[in-house]
Amino acid sequence: MNYDYLLNQYRSIWNNRLLQSDLSSKEILNEAIKRELLDENSHPRARRPVHEKFYLAVKRMAESPLKDEDKLALITLHIQAMEMIKQ
Repeated sequence: MNYDYLLNQYRSIWNNRLLQSDLSSKEILNEAIKRELLDENSHPRARRPVHEKFYLAVKRMAESPLKDEDKLALITLHIQAMEMIKQ
């Protein structure tokens, strides 16, 4: 997987996310997805359950103008993140 490319695709969907770090593109992308699913970008009282955030993220990607293979790669990363969160 080309994580630099996928990170740019992710940024194109979530254009208000600050995704800068000294980490690798893979680590930045995985951390951003985890924060998105755990709703860490919202105020604690406004946070939604992880399954709802997963649904909304997948819906957003599916409805985006990204190429199908990019959507599938990002959805796969979201599934992997969900599996890690559930453990």
